[in-house]
Amino acid sequence: MTTDMKDEKARAAAWFRQLRDEIVAAFEALEDSHADGPMRDAAPGRFEVTETTRASDDGSDAGGGLMSVMRGGRVFEKVGVNVSEVYGTLGEAAQKAMAARGVPGMDSDPRFWASGISLVAHMQNPHCPAVHMNTRMFWTPGAWWFGGGSDLNPCIEYDEDTAHFHAQQKAHLDPHGTEHYPRLKDWADEYFYVPHRKRARGVGGIFMDDRNSGDWEADFALTQDIGRAFLPAFVPLIEKRRVQDWSEADKDTQLVHRGLYAEYNLVYDRGTKFGLATGHDANAVLMSLPPLAKWV
Repeated sequence: MTTDMKDEKARAAAWFRQLRDEIVAAFEALEDSHADGPMRDAAPGRFEVTETTRASDDGSDAGGGLMSVMRGGRVFEKVGVNVSEVYGTLGEAAQKAMAARGVPGMDSDPRFWASGISLVAHMQNPHCPAVHMNTRMFWTPGAWWFGGGSDLNPCIEYDEDTAHFHAQQKAHLDPHGTEHYPRLKDWADEYFYVPHRKRARGVGGIFMDDRNSGDWEADFALTQDIGRAFLPAFVPLIEKRRVQDWSEADKDTQLVHRGLYAEYNLVYDRGTKFGLATGHDANAVLMSLPPLAKWV
């Protein structure tokens, strides 16, 4: 059995909030600096921030978070950066899912606590890649673990962009051991595969879940560096691609690729399933869906 880990939970939740603040500021700075390119005449976007709540069966306090969404900006067509800290008792479906993953004690004490940051960005310019990132900590009386990662989802692929994104992940993971990047890259390739389309969702990244080495401090530090890798991996790509002109054919390619993204998130994504199963705000859970998509 684990302790209540009150101090560790507070540190993790505070850090996820700090990372959220840094990313929101960086994305709004991108909007302000976009003075040229196809969207130069549009007004710079700003995040709308809404408090979210988790619905508990008995009406008791079950936590919540912040949903920060920007729509219709110069650079971002839709981007959400959410943080949450939720707790309570897992419902039957969630208990079974956790038990199937090997989490101990689900049949005797299904209490839980979870906190994390989740980000999905869909871009105006089809040459700018969509992206996903999250980091999180989960606790039950029988176990604790970290998870997270980020993956790049371009509709128009550039080999040099993919190489840069992966190089930043590797650079941030290597100080924790050179075995991490290749393992987490392979994990992302497997996790973000769309079986019914027989293809990957994007060009990969890194992914981990159920991380518990027995050393909470080391695992927290690894999780933090997964989060820290995000801005240097992603922002330079957007600064480079946002000024490129695009055609109607490019936009059509983007919308079809967004259909693939929506299919994955609704059918396979573990975080989407968990958020809906545990009663978290549905709008926050489904923030990842693109504003427009199409299917051929």
